[in-house]
Amino acid sequence: MRRVPFLAGNWKMHKGPKETKEFIVELFAAIAKDTSLKGFLKENKVELGIFPPFVSLETAGREIASADISLSLGAQNMHWEDSGAFTGEIAGEMLMEVGCKYVILGHSERRHIFGESDETIGKKMIKALEIGLKPVLCVGETLEERDEGITESVVKRQLEEALRGLREYENIKDNIVIAYEPVWAIGTGRKASDEDAQSVCAYIRKFIEERFGSTAAKGIRILYGGSVKPDNAKGLMEQKDIDGALIGGASLDVGSFLGIARNTIEALQ
Repeated sequence: MRRVPFLAGNWKMHKGPKETKEFIVELFAAIAKDTSLKGFLKENKVELGIFPPFVSLETAGREIASADISLSLGAQNMHWEDSGAFTGEIAGEMLMEVGCKYVILGHSERRHIFGESDETIGKKMIKALEIGLKPVLCVGETLEERDEGITESVVKRQLEEALRGLREYENIKDNIVIAYEPVWAIGTGRKASDEDAQSVCAYIRKFIEERFGSTAAKGIRILYGGSVKPDNAKGLMEQKDIDGALIGGASLDVGSFLGIARNTIEALQ
């Protein structure tokens, strides 16, 4: 049985509460008119999720809770402590209180702009799983690392450090999502070829098998992220080790977000 594709919209620093409500209302109206897409969502054959900024999460959670259409909610980051003197930070339980199911950890912008280390990301992974949040762990290489031919070693290091403390979590296939995002493809309009994306996602699945076993490897969802758009989604989703997408700019528009969803469904048929 194929893993359920997950299409996750990372809004980054876009859409306050007002725009978030307008987007969700428009999204649900569009889905309601599309019987095929609505059917896939209702039958859990595809999962849609949005990751708004912190200030918009409560609004999003309220709109989602009042609808009869399935839409998952996630946050873009969290702290590894439950509370404390950490100005500007957000605890995982706060995210769950407003309806979050997922949290993105280790996004390249957090790593390369804000200096988050592999060790920090590992601590966040442990805390998220302890409290019942599902982390979407991001890994990926820079253009320089790709040109040096060290993509797999970079990804391996990121996975090893992020998952180092997780041996006790046997059911990682249901509790963790991994997103391969080559840094050079994020927001640039460039994307890895379908074959290159598949190759790295297959490597990630092999790593999970060696570390956690075949059941975990067969069940865990691995996404591709980096300039995913409606016109390139189908080719990506046809790859056997790619189970969805972490979507940036294209997730900010209802038409393009659902265009990716429709082309994903086409790839499944």
